[in-house]
Order: sequence, then structure tokens, then C-alpha cells
Amino acid sequence: MTARAAQLHTGSHDLPVSDALARSMADGWAPAPPPDDSRVPGFERLTGRRARLAARFPGERLLIPAGELKVRSHDCDHRFRPHSAYAWLTGLTGEDQPGHVLVLEPDGEPVLYLRPRSPREKGGEFYRDRKYGEFWVGRRPDLAEAERRTGLRCAHLAGLARLGPGRDASRDPELASALGELRLVKDPWEVAQLQQAVDHTATGFEDVVRALPSALRHPRGERWIEGVFQLRARAEGNGTGYETIAAAGAHACVLHWTRNDGPLDPRQLLLLDAGVETDALYTADLTRTLPLSRRFSPVQRRVYELVLAAQDAGIAALKPGASFRDFHRACSTVLAEGLADWGVLRVPAAQALTAESSLHRRYTLCSSGHMLGLDVHDCARTRAEQYLDGVLEEGQVLTVEPGLYLQPDDTTLPRELRGIGVRIEDDLVITADGARLMSTDLPRTADAVEEWMDRLLSPSG
Repeated sequence: MTARAAQLHTGSHDLPVSDALARSMADGWAPAPPPDDSRVPGFERLTGRRARLAARFPGERLLIPAGELKVRSHDCDHRFRPHSAYAWLTGLTGEDQPGHVLVLEPDGEPVLYLRPRSPREKGGEFYRDRKYGEFWVGRRPDLAEAERRTGLRCAHLAGLARLGPGRDASRDPELASALGELRLVKDPWEVAQLQQAVDHTATGFEDVVRALPSALRHPRGERWIEGVFQLRARAEGNGTGYETIAAAGAHACVLHWTRNDGPLDPRQLLLLDAGVETDALYTADLTRTLPLSRRFSPVQRRVYELVLAAQDAGIAALKPGASFRDFHRACSTVLAEGLADWGVLRVPAAQALTAESSLHRRYTLCSSGHMLGLDVHDCARTRAEQYLDGVLEEGQVLTVEPGLYLQPDDTTLPRELRGIGVRIEDDLVITADGARLMSTDLPRTADAVEEWMDRLLSPSG
């Protein structure tokens, strides 16, 4: 091996590059058009978004990074997804964005610092660099191509080091909070993206029901369900917006069950919490609890219908000007009253609902919903007075998701209730006079769920 070839042998299992191969690789390449030379999605709205952010911090330099690759194991990285604020301000959502940074200069001019496509005639990065090289991970745009796609002035990433100090959204809580607040109200294009995500998610839930016979036969049926939904998510969008929860039986009592390694039992319920993320990175977040036998047992139906009544009350509380917390209070009231009627709560519902008590939360624990958008728990770094303690506005999109999680080892419960977990979750957009249910394609009542499953599992379904 020559000294030059040894220098280029940088990976633990890479083949060396000879001088002859290096000379060959520097010549004989035809011009290659970029895979996508169209404007980024939502292009016409991006200038206004950046201007609103710059107006919050006049005369300051703002840095919004796309983020870096994260190692999964040794030299294999996790699939890259740009930071939501970066995607919202640039429209760039692809896996070719790691390391890139949008900078809003003190005069308000935006500059995108990126790693452009390397020239074929020198350096050899395009075939030597396993992390960023074109032969390894695909083509990147050059600076001119990136400018045409984004409408931004683009500069080489190397120039970022020469900039003066500025606020970095990765480290600056005030900037991160402002970015969340600006994203609270969705414009019509964003609502359409979320509707698309919801529609694809509903189709994915139908796929799951059709796959139940196979899943029931598999020793890890929850994984089968997860895989079926993942196929739809990758076929129709960027993937899932969060880790799918496919929780059968008592696993449904674990709020964020993502191990999905259990079997399915036809005597039990399946709680499926899943969402498709669009190519523009907007995600749905829906949950249905399904009887694996296609029929709710009497006790399962009793729990399901209490949760549905709570969700109905929460949805009815949604309107512009209402407190964000109102719908959670409405859901909690119905659940506490139902638990008291069953004799599960040993105190009156009104007493349980006080801040000093909250005893009903033993069986329901978490909040009844959250904002939705580019992140499944969207705008979470927004100041409390603008979000949790704020009021609802037209154009906001949120989930309503009450649940009862009756733990299998909870001796305060009658034995027949133990191990039942039910959550019903839907996505809604606040309108001028209330809220619009975006997930109307999925049934909500117990009877409608049973009829839906029968139809999908029939020979013609």
C-alpha cells in the first residue's frame, strides 16, 4: 500500500484508494441534475415566518440549526430528521440537512449555511466520505441549486465559524420559546398538511384491522401491528411522527408502551396510538382501543363508554377564547364522576377533582391532550402563559385523548376491571365557533367500532 493510499484508508473496513483510482474518479462525470429542483413546500409563507421571528429580536443574530447526526451503533447513525423550527423557517425537511444552520443576521437578512455538493474533479469527498459523500448517502444540492429551492442566500458551512456571537435556538430558552409561540396558530397550508397526516393515519388503522388475523397468530403480535402501520407511514409520508404504541391487554395501562413485544389475546383489547408524519414533517396523533374478538365484553364496553363520554365533554369545551385547560377539566370531571358511580373512588367526585386531592388520577394520571403540529407534542417550550395557561385561538390544532388505565395489580379495583386500558384520541382544529374533528374517518362509538371491524375483516372488506 502506498503512503497516499494508507492516508486515505480512513474507515475500519474501507478498501484503500490507489493513486490510479483517485485519478480515475476525478474525471469522466456527466452533469447530474438534482433529484428535486422545485421550490420547498410552503415556500410563499416562509419569508413572513422569518420576519416575525426577527421582529421579536431586533438587531440580534439568530441561529437555528437543523441538528446533527446521532450515532445508533458504531458507525451507523439514526435516520436524520431536521429540527422542527429549522424546517418551519426553511421548508427543508430531508435527510440531507444535518449540520446546516439558518442564520438571521442583525439586519434581518437570512443566510443558510450548508454543506454543498462536492465537486467531482477534486477532493473526492463524493466517494470517500462515508457520512456525507454522495456515493454513500445520496446527492446534495450545490449552493446555486439550494438558493433556487429556498429563495435564501446560501453559503458554505465552513463560513459559519467566522460569524460573531448570536442567539442559538439549541441553547437559548427565550429564542426556543419564541419559536414555539409563533407556531401555536397554524396557517391554512399547515392545517391541510395535518389533515393529510390524519387521513393517512386513518388508512393505517384500517390496515391494522385487516392484519389482525395474522397478528393474532404471531407470538409478538404487537410487533406485527407496529410493522403494518409503519409500512403505511413510510409509503405515504416520512414515517411515523413518534414511536407507535401497540399495547394489548394490560400493556395498555403503560402510557408510553413502545416495546410492543407482546402477543395478542382475542379476549383482550388492543390500544393503538400512532401517527403518520407527512414529508413536510407534520404529524397526526390518533388512538383507538379495539376489541380483538371484534366485540367488546360488557365490562370492556363499560370502560370504553365512560372514556368516550369524557372525550365528548372535552371536545364540547373547545372554542376560541376558552382556556386551554378547560377541555382537560371537562374530561376529568366525567371520568371522576364515572369512577365514583362505580364505587372505585372512595370520595365524591367533586372532592377528588380538587387540587388538594386529585385521587381520580390514580386511574387516569396524564393530561387529556396537547398541541399538535410539526412535533407530536407541539410548541412544548412555549411559555405557560401562552400555552398551558393561555386561551385557545382559531387555527390551533390539538388532541383530545382521555383515558382510563386500570392497572392489573391495583387492589383498589374490582377484579374484573384490572388490566383494562382504554384511550380514545382525536385531532381537532379550532374554528371560528368551536372545533372541527379532523379524524372523522375513524369510528368513535363502541357500536361503530365493532361495525367497522366487521366490515374490514369481511371477505369483501
